[in-house]
Amino acid sequence: MDQKQDIRALNKEQLRDFFVSQKDKAFRGNQVYEWLWIKGAHHFEDMTNLSKETRKMLDDHFVINHIEVDDMQLSSDGTIKNAIKLHDSLIVESVLIPSKSRTTACVSSQVGCSLNCTFCATARLKKMRNLNPDEIYDQVVAIDKQSRLYQNHKLSNIVFMGMGEPLLNYANVLKAIEKITSDEGLAMSPSRITLSTVGLPKMIKKLADDKVKFNLAVSLHSAIDEVRSKMMPINKKSNLAELLESLQYWYSKTQKRVTFECVVWKGINDKKKDIEALVNYCKQVPSKINLIEYNAIEEDGFQQADAKAIEYYVRELERNNIIVNVRRSRGKDIDAACGQLANKKGE
Repeated sequence: MDQKQDIRALNKEQLRDFFVSQKDKAFRGNQVYEWLWIKGAHHFEDMTNLSKETRKMLDDHFVINHIEVDDMQLSSDGTIKNAIKLHDSLIVESVLIPSKSRTTACVSSQVGCSLNCTFCATARLKKMRNLNPDEIYDQVVAIDKQSRLYQNHKLSNIVFMGMGEPLLNYANVLKAIEKITSDEGLAMSPSRITLSTVGLPKMIKKLADDKVKFNLAVSLHSAIDEVRSKMMPINKKSNLAELLESLQYWYSKTQKRVTFECVVWKGINDKKKDIEALVNYCKQVPSKINLIEYNAIEEDGFQQADAKAIEYYVRELERNNIIVNVRRSRGKDIDAACGQLANKKGE
């Protein structure tokens, strides 16, 4: 009976209406909603405060298209990479990143990606489909359980930096975040969530207009159009000037500083002119910089910049009163680091 609807596509009012249509009490919808979203039930049989007849009736009408952790790899530094199997047997990856003070979930928003960034392993996979809100939500629930089990505390932060471009799955990503932050979901603060994008000006403005409360990060890598376009083809459609204008709009609406993510590569963006261009760009919108250690993917021709180049970046940014953090990669030994998510298990 593949005509059955996924029950998590219904909101609470629709669930209440369904029970009334079945000559049952509307509050049963509240009970089911709680099982689905707060308690994370993946089977109707788990809903133990419902009668067997009610559970069977739900099973006759609906399915719960839940995810499964198909494979889990534990890094020597405590990072966990999950191969997540979806209901249609497609695979995405998510990562638990532990640190001394917190644990962060890095979640995927699409199966594959269509943007072809030259330095990213995920770009080698064709985009197969968007993830549904519940599939994004389930990744967070799974990583929260792992955080409690392996790190002895609940998940503290979420970053949309896994497979896919979140702003090309706009509606589903926002629905997932709404559920994650809701008191009738995981009740996480939106200030602990960061959405990372290659920089789609039209969609960044839409985020601002929709008055989102979470944080925004942009995968920048270069503030010189010619250099950025070689690495990120999207820059040929929406250049740095358009991106900057959208980020200024974002700040005017949200008063939230944007985070620029920059990997520094040897011979590509490690020269004085690259640093000067980045400093100038950052001065035009309230921002901070994450300098990210590069993680090589097979035969891509990119090399991590020398330590002196990173030091020069840090020195010049700080001299211009721009906040900068150097992010050391985690989980490299299991291909879980930034830019390495390529679903090798699914090849």
